[in-house]
Amino acid sequence: MNLPTSATSLAGWQHIYSGKVRDLFVPENGPDNILLVVASNRVSAFDHVLDPAIPGKGALLTALSNWWFSRIDMPNHLADPESAPPVPMEVSDRAMLSRRLEMYPVECVVRGALTGSGFLEYRETGSVCGIELPAGLEDGDLLETPIYTPAHKAPLGEHDENISYEQSVELVGPEVAEALREASLKIFTAARDLAAERGVILADTKFEFGRDPETGELVLADEVLTSDSSRYWDASVYFDASLSRADRLASFDKQIVRNWLRSNWDQQGVPPQLPAEIVSQTQDRYRELFTRLTGKNWG
Repeated sequence: MNLPTSATSLAGWQHIYSGKVRDLFVPENGPDNILLVVASNRVSAFDHVLDPAIPGKGALLTALSNWWFSRIDMPNHLADPESAPPVPMEVSDRAMLSRRLEMYPVECVVRGALTGSGFLEYRETGSVCGIELPAGLEDGDLLETPIYTPAHKAPLGEHDENISYEQSVELVGPEVAEALREASLKIFTAARDLAAERGVILADTKFEFGRDPETGELVLADEVLTSDSSRYWDASVYFDASLSRADRLASFDKQIVRNWLRSNWDQQGVPPQLPAEIVSQTQDRYRELFTRLTGKNWG
C-alpha cells in the first residue's frame, strides 16, 4: 500500500499519524486526552491512495458524520472545544476534536443486505462470519434481519480479516463483545429506518468503538455512516426490476472509482491518475447522498 504524503503542520498541534484518508494530531502543549482528527480529500481504492483527490470530500464526510452523531443515542468521541486548543481555520470544516480512547481491535460490520465480501463468503460457504443464511440468496438481496459480522482490524498495510462473533469474544472478552454487537445493531437499525424515510437503503456499514479510560464507558468513534464507511443504495433504483443488477446496486460512494480502475489498471505498480470526469462523478455521488439524508444542499 502506498501511504499518502500529508500536510502535517498545524499551529498548536503535533502530527502523530497519517492513514490513507485521515491525519491525526495532538496538542503541542496538552491536554493529553485530546486528538484532532482531520479528514483529507484523499480517495483510496485497492490499498492505494489515488491521484487526484476528490475536492471537498473531507469537509462533506465530516459534516455527514457530525449530522449522524447528533442523531445517535450513545456517547461519541467528540470532545468539548473548550477543553482543547483552537482548531486551525484551514482545517476547521474537516476536523473533529476527539477524546483519546482505548480503541477496540474489532471493526463492527453490520449488514442489512448480502453483497460485497459478505456475498462472496456466502457463495463459498452458505454463511457470513459463521452466521448461516438461507440458500438461494443473490448479490444485493436484502436480509430479513440485519446481521453483525465483525472483522479483526489489521495492522497498517494489511487487510482486515472477517471473523466470527466467537473470535471477537477471544479478542475483547465476552462482555465487551456483546456490548459491541448490541450497540452496532441498535445504531444500524435506527439509521436504516431514518435513511428509508429519505428513499435511501443502508445496505451495510462499519462502526468503530473505544473505551473512555476515565469513565470506562463504551464510545462510538471515528467516522460514522458516511459514504466511505457505508454502502447506500437509491431505493427507487434498487426496486426497479427493469434495471440490471449492476445499475440497481449503484452505491453513493467511490464505486465509480473502483469500477474505472478495474477497467483501466491491472493492479500492478502505481495506479493511473483518475480522469476529471471520474472525479466529478464521484464528487456528485457524495453530494447527492448528503442532500438526500440531511435535506440540505452541499456547497
